[in-house]
Amino acid sequence: MQLRNVMARASEAAVGVVRGIRPDDLDLRTPCPEMTVGALVNHLFHWTGVLGQAAAVKQPPQDLPGRTAKERDLIAEPGWAEAFAARSAATADAWSDPRAWAGETSLTGGGGAMPAPFVGGIVLGEWLLHGWDLAVATGQRLPVDDELAAALYEDVAGRAEMARQYKVFGPEVEVPATAPPFDRALGLAGRDPSWKRSD
Repeated sequence: MQLRNVMARASEAAVGVVRGIRPDDLDLRTPCPEMTVGALVNHLFHWTGVLGQAAAVKQPPQDLPGRTAKERDLIAEPGWAEAFAARSAATADAWSDPRAWAGETSLTGGGGAMPAPFVGGIVLGEWLLHGWDLAVATGQRLPVDDELAAALYEDVAGRAEMARQYKVFGPEVEVPATAPPFDRALGLAGRDPSWKRSD
């Protein structure tokens, strides 16, 4: 499966959830330990920018606007949901280009080059895994069709062990083999598909 064919839909799914976040949701906890909804929105905005540049120019400049998003409180700025929507759409457009998936790219603008397809998979995970985190934390539903779910599962299954070693994913949550692919992807990524917010 070519991930570039599903990037726009993955972005749109995450954007829909972000647009549905209300001001009184921002302090709620999420399935990501120690991250509130507001902190997770800032994280997603930051990495959406960084990863978009990784596709577009292959060597992100040090003054990439997305970098400063990690240092500032995005949700304190007016129009933050639409700002995220615009950045997410630009990143999806960049990763829908076949050229983005060729060769290597970097997340730092310096060393540490990684295969571009590996980085593209990170983009997909940011939108769908964190999109789900935000959705369940705020009482929403992340719209994921069968093709998106299959693409995510295939990518997460290929990187889960490494991601756990680097503490990007938490310990695997056991999910029945008969469960839908999206639930199995969540389990591999250290998430409980039945997670619910406790107020």
